Amino acid sequence: MSKTLSEGSFNAIADFFYQHSGIRLEASKRHLVVSRLAREAVRLQCATLNDYVALILAEPQGAEARHAVDVLTTNETYFFRESAHFKHLAQLLHHDPCTQALRAWSAAASSGEEAYSIAMTLARHAGLRPWEVVGTDLSTRVVAQARQGLYAAERCSRIALPDLKRWCLRGEGAHEGQVLMNRELRAKVRFEVGNLLEPMPELGQFDLIFLRNVLIYFEGEAKFRLVANVVRHLKPGAYLYTGHAEPLRGLHHGLQRIEPSIYRAL
Repeated sequence: MSKTLSEGSFNAIADFFYQHSGIRLEASKRHLVVSRLAREAVRLQCATLNDYVALILAEPQGAEARHAVDVLTTNETYFFRESAHFKHLAQLLHHDPCTQALRAWSAAASSGEEAYSIAMTLARHAGLRPWEVVGTDLSTRVVAQARQGLYAAERCSRIALPDLKRWCLRGEGAHEGQVLMNRELRAKVRFEVGNLLEPMPELGQFDLIFLRNVLIYFEGEAKFRLVANVVRHLKPGAYLYTGHAEPLRGLHHGLQRIEPSIYRAL
C-alpha cells in the first residue's frame, strides 16, 4: 500500500478532524497523521492513504469516520500527573467540614489514570463524605480502556505504596506485568464518551473539575467555547484545575485564580 498522502488529502482530513474535535492538525503533524492512518488503510485494504481519506469523507458521520477521530486523538497521561493538584485537593478536603456528597469530573480523562488518581485521593482524604468521579473523553477507544481499569505495571510507578496495596491488584498468568484497579474503586468511577466542545447537561454539577493538558490543543473561539462548556458545570465555590502550561488568560468565565493552574468558581 502506498503511504503517500497528498497535500489535498492532508488538508481534507485535517479539516474533518477539526470539525469533529476542535483540534487543528498543523503541517508539522503530517507524519503523525500518516503513521496512524496507514494502519487503518491496510486494515481496510485501501490501495493508498488518499483512498482511505476519501472513504472517511464519503461518510463523515459513519463508523469508520468515528474510528478515524479516535485514531488521530492523542491520549497521553499517567497516574498522579502534576502532583501539586492532588496535594492541594488533599489539603482542601482536610479543611472542609462539609458532609454533603462530593462530585469530581475528569473532563479529558483519556485512558482513566487521572480519574482513578482523583478517586484514590478522595478515598484517602474525604473521610466519611460520599463521593463519585466522572471521566469523559472524545475517544470511544480510551473510554473503553478506562472502564476496564487495567494498566501496565510500569504506568503505576507514581502511585503511593498505601494506595497500591489498597486499590491495585497485580496480575498473574496472562496478566503478568499488569495492574487492575480494585472493583470497589472502579464502582465509584464512571466513564462516558463526551465532546467538550458540545454541551453535556446530563453530567450535572461538580465540586471539582480537572481540565488538564487539553487546552494546549485548542485555539481562539474553540478554546473559549470549551472552557465555557466546562465551567458551567462548576458549583459556586467549586474548584477547577488546569495544566500548568495552560493559563486561562482572558478565559476566566467567572473564576478566581487561587494558585497557578487552580481556580475557584465565584
